[in-house]
Amino acid sequence: MKKIKYIIAVLFVALSIGCEDSDQDTTFADDAAAPQNLTALFTITQDNSGLVTIAPHGEGVTRFEIFYGDGTTEPASVNVGEKTSHTYAEGTYTVKLIGYSINGKSTEMEQPLTVSFVAPENLAVNIATVVGNPFQVNVTATADYETYFEVWFDEDTALPPVQFNEGQTATYTYAAIGTYTVTVVAYSGGVATATYTGSVTISNPVSLPLTFETNTYNFANFGNAVTTVIDNPDPTGINTSSKVARQVKNAGSETWAGSLVTLDTPITNLATMPYFKMKVWSPAVGTTFLLKIENLANNTINHEVQAVTTVANQWEELIYDFSNADANQTYNNVVVFCNFNVTGAGDEYYFDDVEQSVSGVPMVMPITFENTSLDYTFTDFLGAASAVENNPVSGGINTSNTVLRILKSTGGQDWAGSWILLSEPVDFSTQGKIKMKVYSPTANTPVIFKFENIDNTSSVEKNVSTTVANQWEEMTFDFTGTDSANNYQRVVVFMNAGVAGTNQTYYIDDIKQSN
Repeated sequence: MKKIKYIIAVLFVALSIGCEDSDQDTTFADDAAAPQNLTALFTITQDNSGLVTIAPHGEGVTRFEIFYGDGTTEPASVNVGEKTSHTYAEGTYTVKLIGYSINGKSTEMEQPLTVSFVAPENLAVNIATVVGNPFQVNVTATADYETYFEVWFDEDTALPPVQFNEGQTATYTYAAIGTYTVTVVAYSGGVATATYTGSVTISNPVSLPLTFETNTYNFANFGNAVTTVIDNPDPTGINTSSKVARQVKNAGSETWAGSLVTLDTPITNLATMPYFKMKVWSPAVGTTFLLKIENLANNTINHEVQAVTTVANQWEELIYDFSNADANQTYNNVVVFCNFNVTGAGDEYYFDDVEQSVSGVPMVMPITFENTSLDYTFTDFLGAASAVENNPVSGGINTSNTVLRILKSTGGQDWAGSWILLSEPVDFSTQGKIKMKVYSPTANTPVIFKFENIDNTSSVEKNVSTTVANQWEEMTFDFTGTDSANNYQRVVVFMNAGVAGTNQTYYIDDIKQSN
């Protein structure tokens, strides 16, 4: 008896609270939008019974009504996350789905259904990678007599297959590059199935800088120009890289002929990096290379800049000022026009290392921290913090105005450091030593000077210790014999290398090559 009284009391309190809550603001429900993106997944048992399961989905839905489309008068009422099953005779049907929102607004959708007990035929599958996300693939399929499909993506065998219907897209995002087997099976209401097996290759994302060394670059050509990636025909001077892009402007090609490559990672930082650099090779002086960037969805949102060669039959770097481009837009398409505004005559042109820059002045050695046209911003990692400052101890061998301060903060890791990217790889053939002025609060401080290539796949470093405290000294790092073909373009400095940070401040200046 006591237990019954307790339950009645609880119900009474709950009803009272419910009445009080009814006075609360419910306008949010009144303003709710009608349901969107209604869809349904049809699956069927493979036993000739015609038993079809319908799983509805949608956005902003609180419940569904499903009209089976076979003459059944009463629809099935299905809550969100639930399914309904219905037995069909062989044939084709139109299933109607109505989704209702919290305020009673509704949206309708119709979807075809095929019920057959014979094996699916004419299975056709399309596997497509997604621009902007090279690790994602979309799979669609069609077949005769099928009710639904299942697809396996060959990366994680523990994952169940993805089910979808004709007209729908199965999407999957891979975790790593590689070539994978994609298997699609079409099911009808009988035991027999149809199977498709194909492959998809997931490659590195195409993004700036365009070095043409490791990625697969698919150019879209127009105006009778053709661009392909080939071995560097002239690996000398400022460009000793292995691969470059060659554009052939065929005889009679349009004055505006060119080629386009789509970046998977869009350009979004024009406000801070408004310049572009591109290495080019032309058979003639005065050749115009036009560089253009375009929005992926709307190519009328674009900006283009021209630059002209000053040498013939050798590599040079052209600078493009995009500071007038709309920095609020995103740009995925990079378009190159070689010998722009001239009708093609069958000549070949080459370009390489298309990259963004903060400045129109090349970043090359010597690095003095004095040129106000250059941005000497280093990228810090693992607890280092760098900035260009006035020389705090001008005197001795260093009376320059500005230097780079590197703080190795407390808690900074042993290998904390800072790096900057040069405009071109370092040539070690005639000057194999690097000199750098250093100011350290302690003697015997280990300093590592390191070079990395732009893809960070190869590096070389030298470790030298300071000999004095609280005064400038010039340190020498001997890179004699280093292979210039490795394209070392990134300069990395580690102060007090191998020792955890203790909030010590160091200064460096005048990084230069020497023999």
